[in-house]
Amino acid sequence: MSFSQVDLTVIGGGPVGLFAAFYAGMRGMSVRVIDSLPELGGQLTALYPEKYVYDMPGFSKVLAKDLASAMVEQGLRFDAEVVLEETASGLEREGDGWVVIGKDGSRYPTKTLIVSAGAGAFTPTRLGVDREDEFHGRGLWYGVRDKSWFAGKRVLVVGGGDSAFDWAKELHPVASSVGLVHRRDVFKAHEETIGEVQAMGVPFHLWKAVSILHGDDGLSGVTLVDTQTKEEVHHEADAVVVNIGFKSSLGPLKDWGFTIEKNQIVVDHCYRTGLPGVFAVGDVCTYEGKIKLIATGVGEAATAVCLAKTMIDPEAKLFPGHSSDMTL
Repeated sequence: MSFSQVDLTVIGGGPVGLFAAFYAGMRGMSVRVIDSLPELGGQLTALYPEKYVYDMPGFSKVLAKDLASAMVEQGLRFDAEVVLEETASGLEREGDGWVVIGKDGSRYPTKTLIVSAGAGAFTPTRLGVDREDEFHGRGLWYGVRDKSWFAGKRVLVVGGGDSAFDWAKELHPVASSVGLVHRRDVFKAHEETIGEVQAMGVPFHLWKAVSILHGDDGLSGVTLVDTQTKEEVHHEADAVVVNIGFKSSLGPLKDWGFTIEKNQIVVDHCYRTGLPGVFAVGDVCTYEGKIKLIATGVGEAATAVCLAKTMIDPEAKLFPGHSSDMTL
């Protein structure tokens, strides 16, 4: 299937890609957003919708799902075309523009392109124990999409990073009990969060790892093995929340001709890749001094959009002026 040509195609429907779509619409550009997930919002909706985000300007704190909802509304303000559950599997040069090739051969022509694919395709790191697939969604989780499910339940959170401690803190007021399981006694979480979780009285099961999952219709308990002595102990649990990392991959993007460093696309100070008219912004790109924040990503997106606009229309100004002076 072939689609009509647009001024700008955004690969990735996370917060940075959504802001790129909004800003391009504000500049009078036609926009298409392509994302492999079934809904917009990126990691905000797919991984941690119930977690608070504290480092967005204008919010002392905001739930990730609420931030995603607001950014979707803003991003689609100018009627950007949205293509979900589609993989950008290839890129072909066509005239002065490009054609993004979908997973089934669909063709999406575009004059310019912004890659805002976050960390790329991501999958949670698994425990690697028997019956893991059987209990997934029936007591075993790799994130929390609805805190109400854990109400009154005995919960074990596995991990030693920010996500593990954040969920221990968030679930403590909801669950009947919360414990934290970590295979070492050194944590990667922020010190302040560690202190808050300790102050709540959450027990730490250190030098422990989940070795066996127990239950019939749903999870009823786990066996924890001591990572040093190999001794085992049983813990009753209705839920285990696994937060031991994610594996990410650029997938087909790595074959598009970009310069790649540590699974990120190298860009210059204007977020240009080595391909003409193709930019990369947000977590997917890297340059000297790169900071991975939504707040910095949206700034990158605005700059890339303005540069794309001047490529399409050399008479256009790079900076369109402040939105407070516009009639939108």
